[in-house]
Amino acid sequence: MEDVKLIEKLVVVAETPTIRRRLFLSNIDLTLVTYLETVSFIEKTSNDIDFTDICRSLYRALSRLLVSYDFLAGRADQGENERFEIDCNGAGIVVVAATTSSELSQLGELRGPKPEFKKLVSFLHDEEWTDLELKEKPLLLLQLTRFQCGGLALASLSNHCTLDGVAIRDFIANLASLTRGEDLIIHPNSDRTIFKARNPPRITHPHFEYSRPELSDISFSIRGSTSTTLLIKQPCLLKTTTTTTKLIYLSSDWISNLKTLALKDDELLNCTTFHVLAAKLWKAISIATQLPDECISTVLFPVDIRRKIVPCAPEGFAGNGIIPGFARSNVNRIKTEKFSTLVEEVQKGVERVDDEYVRSGIDWLEVNRGVPCRDNSFSVVVWSRLGLEGEDFGWGRIKFVVPIEVKPGLVFVLPGDKGDQGGINICLELPSAQMEEFYKLMMED
Repeated sequence: MEDVKLIEKLVVVAETPTIRRRLFLSNIDLTLVTYLETVSFIEKTSNDIDFTDICRSLYRALSRLLVSYDFLAGRADQGENERFEIDCNGAGIVVVAATTSSELSQLGELRGPKPEFKKLVSFLHDEEWTDLELKEKPLLLLQLTRFQCGGLALASLSNHCTLDGVAIRDFIANLASLTRGEDLIIHPNSDRTIFKARNPPRITHPHFEYSRPELSDISFSIRGSTSTTLLIKQPCLLKTTTTTTKLIYLSSDWISNLKTLALKDDELLNCTTFHVLAAKLWKAISIATQLPDECISTVLFPVDIRRKIVPCAPEGFAGNGIIPGFARSNVNRIKTEKFSTLVEEVQKGVERVDDEYVRSGIDWLEVNRGVPCRDNSFSVVVWSRLGLEGEDFGWGRIKFVVPIEVKPGLVFVLPGDKGDQGGINICLELPSAQMEEFYKLMMED
């Protein structure tokens, strides 16, 4: 990609003043006080509007949207007991407009992350950002970059404690609607008190999906300067090991064959694409990363709890309503058990999450102030079902939404080729030799 040039950088605030308040963050939110980078590639659909007008329409829509999403214009700060909350102070979000002489086609495949995508957030990571304390950092920053061909990239740097994937989908749908000159589609409800811990806390289940924090973690209160990253601890991995990020396409036929394998011994009545994929990833990563046979390997996966708690979360819940489910076992069992058994373990990990389990997990976090499990674990991040592709801003339509990078310990599940209904892409980073083994294990019958 050619040099990306800054056109303007500004702070967008709500178009009408909002009431200053302190927003309670749930224990689920507080396991996710970390910034994420994503990019949406947008296909321009109108030649009658120039880039200046596109930017102005985006700024106006964001200004209108921040009236309802006032917390996004706030700042993370510490309240009682040094616990993080959001000061809804109306300070605003940062928005950048930029251009490049490159064509979108020069980037090649846009379905997965690439190092070049870092340039699409280049003006969000300046010296000023580095020097800011967390309480001074905007919770949302956006960079809109126009390519020579007319295509656009809308990249974001956002704090995960504000919204989960489902809530981000609602936010983008609302932003697109306002950009088209229409009204809100979903009215956001940012009240997270439905996920408050019980008093006193009552832990009724073991919670292997979480780990106790280390001094360097940021969660609940400031104890260090780095954010949480899930890692598989690999005893033989040297710091000089070369890593590879790979996008792997899994066809609908591959998924169908995997389901057939899971069901062929009649141990299971049914299974979903997600169940078999998580089980296959669990086995392949556990073996490829050379974990010892006696080691416990854990796969984490998202479980939406909006409809699992009693009463249910309100429509338009704008917060984090997804928790990690898990399956765990020693590596020897993962290697030797029938595939249907591994799939069943994943199913149990989803099924165990009911209202009491959620409440117990929130109480565990209240007592331990933990983070998602990182001991010989990895996390499956599912973006294939968000449905952001096709969202129409009036001047352009989203074609692909991808992470800008994949951090160690994460496996992204991304949409596949529209020509193959049911196919998906997965993307992860591993040391090069382990990636070769992982790919072989994923593709074997």
